[in-house]
Amino acid sequence: MQALVIVAHGSHLNPDSSTPTYRHADTVCETDAFDEVVTGFWKEQPHFREVLRTVESDEVYVVPLFVSEGYFTEEVIPRELRVDDDVGLDDPNPGWEPRSGTPDDVDKTVHYCGPVGTHDAMSDVIVQRAESVTGDADLSDGVGLAVVGHGTERNENSAKAIEYHADRISERGEFDEVEALFMDEEPEVDDVTDFFSSPDIVVVPLFIADGYHTQEDIPEDMGLTDDYRTGWETPATVDGHRIWYSGAVGTEDLMADVILERAAEAGADIGDAVETVRDLTGGTKPFADD
Repeated sequence: MQALVIVAHGSHLNPDSSTPTYRHADTVCETDAFDEVVTGFWKEQPHFREVLRTVESDEVYVVPLFVSEGYFTEEVIPRELRVDDDVGLDDPNPGWEPRSGTPDDVDKTVHYCGPVGTHDAMSDVIVQRAESVTGDADLSDGVGLAVVGHGTERNENSAKAIEYHADRISERGEFDEVEALFMDEEPEVDDVTDFFSSPDIVVVPLFIADGYHTQEDIPEDMGLTDDYRTGWETPATVDGHRIWYSGAVGTEDLMADVILERAAEAGADIGDAVETVRDLTGGTKPFADD
């Protein structure tokens, strides 16, 4: 038997934080690729440390629903899953290699996968998210794309995933312009219109769930609204550009594809589950170099 465990941050304060995690788990369940599909959280139940005890399968594939490699994916989760001695912390980003461990207190082999945010398939999800918000599958004519991350000068890995996917999408040529922007480092999303000549700009935040940053900070920072509580229009006109704001990319249904891809890298037998997810979600075609 094989089980999939999707681990995410969760929140004691925002009940919507875990909603995408549950929805993606449900989508994976529909593919019948795993005997069991469960979720675990840092700030909700079941906790990372307890989640392995909620499955019966002897082969467990753990996929972190996180954007980048950093403190949680490299330290917290391996420690709480009791596989920290088997997980190296010095690999480059992106390019995470899966690791396996055997915790002493459970009779299971745990395959620890890389975070979803650094997988190549996330580029597809970003494009799909842009198409979803605009309702247009042909976005190349006069349309720019801003991939937005949190960013922090304290951890360079925070920006790498955003820059990586922006570069891949730019090479694909589906948008006139593609830029990686950030909340807490340069170039900042506050100045989004300064980086584009395209009349239309699609802004896709590379966050897992909608919350304080995606629903309050970013809309106000970009000038979509003076007060997030009053809402904003999509598209909204700012400095002569039409801005299409999508909300968190992690809420896109195609995320289930990336979760499956990560598990397959670690040796999970998923059959044609990826194709099933793309049929279920109306997903985009894979990149030509994948």
